[in-house]
Amino acid sequence: MFSNIRSLIFKLDPETAHNLAIKSLKFNFVPNFTDEYKDDPLFKTKLFNQDIENPIGMAAGFDKNAEVYNSLFKLGFGFVEAGTITPLKQYGNPKPRVFRLVEDEALINRLGFNNFGAKNIVKRVKSNKQIGLLGINIGPNKDTKDRTSDYIECLKIFNEIADYITINISSPNTENLRNLHNQEKLNDLLKNIENEKKNLNSKIPIVVKVSPDIAEKDINEISEVLLSNNIEGIIVSNTSDSTRDDLIDIQKHQRGGLSGKPIKKKSTMLISRFYELLRGRIKIIGVGGVDSGESAYEKFLAGANYIQLYTGMVFRGPNIVSMIKKELRELLLKDGVKNFNEIVGNKSLR
Repeated sequence: MFSNIRSLIFKLDPETAHNLAIKSLKFNFVPNFTDEYKDDPLFKTKLFNQDIENPIGMAAGFDKNAEVYNSLFKLGFGFVEAGTITPLKQYGNPKPRVFRLVEDEALINRLGFNNFGAKNIVKRVKSNKQIGLLGINIGPNKDTKDRTSDYIECLKIFNEIADYITINISSPNTENLRNLHNQEKLNDLLKNIENEKKNLNSKIPIVVKVSPDIAEKDINEISEVLLSNNIEGIIVSNTSDSTRDDLIDIQKHQRGGLSGKPIKKKSTMLISRFYELLRGRIKIIGVGGVDSGESAYEKFLAGANYIQLYTGMVFRGPNIVSMIKKELRELLLKDGVKNFNEIVGNKSLR
């Protein structure tokens, strides 16, 4: 069905198409799919000590205002991450700010953390109990004078209703946000967050989302900081503000974060490097170019414990989880494994 209407959808401005998708999910206009591999033991796992049906998550950026997470669970996602959410409502950057690179199967966005604000969104989540594992991705307002305080404010607001909280330090669309990859700055931020968790008597898992554009020395330094601050997870990675050389589409020079197929190799290599350093002590969520069973398989082999996608659904449609599971299942059965976790970081299968 999606292949029949994709050409019509792609005639719309990408942000308009996205808003239409949100409304369709909100009002259950998306048809139910038959998932023949639901509850398949090949895919079952735990995320932060909670059972999930599969390791395929929806990345932050799709459900920015936590409006359709339950509909996404019904589409088969094992977990959903809403956001990025800031303390105060903000419009984001001027439009147009999302660009569809059809020839490259990619998106470029410079949205700039557009969202309704933390207090508005927490009310919605409280009134619409999640039926699956829900993460909340948080960030600072564009004009804030104290970014650490913004992260702390969001932690206070969401710590009781989220299953985990992601600290977004990696969007290329908020000026100087990526400076927080600096070892000293990141360490200070995470220590403040840990202190606030103690004040709240909260045990909520904290995840850090990193950029795909970091240097080799950053990988080592970030790993040290995460380990020393008892961080439970790392998301590798966000969108890229480089990686333009091999793009074909005429819109390849648009400013913003690139996602989709063109960053698949880059993010997979980065996952492998973090896996070598972290060695299972911190869970890795792999993101970047996941749109098939084969791309998911590559992320697991590199060391990802879970995967997330967003752009893949834009190009393959709302049934993408079922398609990935079908394709991935064939690869796993060929390996003779009983659960996908057996291949995580397994270089002998490459």
